Amino acid sequence: MDFLETSIIMSASVLIGTPAYSGVNAHEGDPPYRLTIVFNNIHYVSNLRTGWGFACFVEGFRHTLLFDTGSDGDILLSNMKGLGIDPGAISTIFLSHIHADHCAGLERFLYQNHEVTIYLPESFPASLIQGIQDLGVRVKTVNKPVQLFPMVHSTGEMGEWIREQSLVLETPKGLVIITGCAHPGIVNIVQKVKTIFKKDIYMVVGGFHLAGTSAERVQEVIQKLKGLGVEKVAPSHCTGGQAIRLFKESWGANFVEGGCGAVIPLSH
Repeated sequence: MDFLETSIIMSASVLIGTPAYSGVNAHEGDPPYRLTIVFNNIHYVSNLRTGWGFACFVEGFRHTLLFDTGSDGDILLSNMKGLGIDPGAISTIFLSHIHADHCAGLERFLYQNHEVTIYLPESFPASLIQGIQDLGVRVKTVNKPVQLFPMVHSTGEMGEWIREQSLVLETPKGLVIITGCAHPGIVNIVQKVKTIFKKDIYMVVGGFHLAGTSAERVQEVIQKLKGLGVEKVAPSHCTGGQAIRLFKESWGANFVEGGCGAVIPLSH
């Protein structure tokens, strides 16, 4: 196990201003806005490897972005190769929180491409941030809501014990929220995004942190998200099998598969 990967795992065990609306016209001559799930513990594309964790490739915006890196860099890189994604084409990495299932794959990725800018929560240990910088990587810490580049934003750190940021994308269909584990609460995250942007939520993607939650409580979450106007959902990772089934029943045709290898178009 490499030094940085070990540091992430050890740190995780210990830690257990409004962004400007870009106003960019998202219709003229832009490449397709698209998400590809490159790491997940939930199967979707049969020839890809699964592992506990989450990572998502985001394309079509000014910079290509990798949201989280999963728990195993070898699996991450293998899946990217299988999906035809070049690590060298990625210029930005966004780490949602410190848990190893979301950032332990980072070091192996950086061996393939260290010419990236990494946005990570300000609450990450200084020693870990320094270790990443020692690999020659640009690091930007995030505390408050901020625009990373046009049409791409962080919610800023949320939560108390486990500090976590989520990604917000402006797309032609509305706002898309990507969550790592939603430790601060998936409803709280969506509410914050609605408050900041005052825009419709097209889709919420990622881990909703509902594994082991009672069906009654999951139904409460579903009703609150529907009340917030969430049009589509793509829950996976730590959401839990029962919760995923309930989301699928509730959203019907607007439920989106979010397992490993799923490609989610966001353009018209």
